[in-house]
Amino acid sequence: MESTAKIENSMNDYDNKMIEAFVGKPEKTLWYKNAFNKYSVNGVDKMSWNWSWWAFFGGIFYLLYRKAYLAALGLFVLTIVISLIPFGGLVIWIVPGGLAPYFVYKIYQSKRAEIEVTIEDEQTRIDTMRAIGGYNDWAIWIAVIIHVVLWTSVLYAMMMMLPVLVQ
Repeated sequence: MESTAKIENSMNDYDNKMIEAFVGKPEKTLWYKNAFNKYSVNGVDKMSWNWSWWAFFGGIFYLLYRKAYLAALGLFVLTIVISLIPFGGLVIWIVPGGLAPYFVYKIYQSKRAEIEVTIEDEQTRIDTMRAIGGYNDWAIWIAVIIHVVLWTSVLYAMMMMLPVLVQ
């Protein structure tokens, strides 16, 4: 509870509303406030490790869900390259788990700066952040479909190999 109070006190009401508008899910806002607080040291950005189980299991889909498209593309390319290395798949699971939220933070910072340059009214800024921030539900559906197809293919291949292995 004490750390929550520190986070709340270190950010003003406007900052809190902007993050909440960007995140789009009130129940996740505190987690993102904590993460964003780690990435900004007295107003200076720094990349820092901040674990997210959603990013660990979701990887590219987590980034697509959070509208970090360029980071998702970069992770996709990195996944292809690293998959050629033995145990590269394990690395490509762990790294997004700790670093993907930083790229979401960078998207937030970029959108916030763009909004603040073009819009003067505070409430309009918050409403605009709510409109352009948020998340993509379709990323969840794509992830589910791809995983169902993948696991169905793996199970089918194993079933087809079973008669050969039994002989």
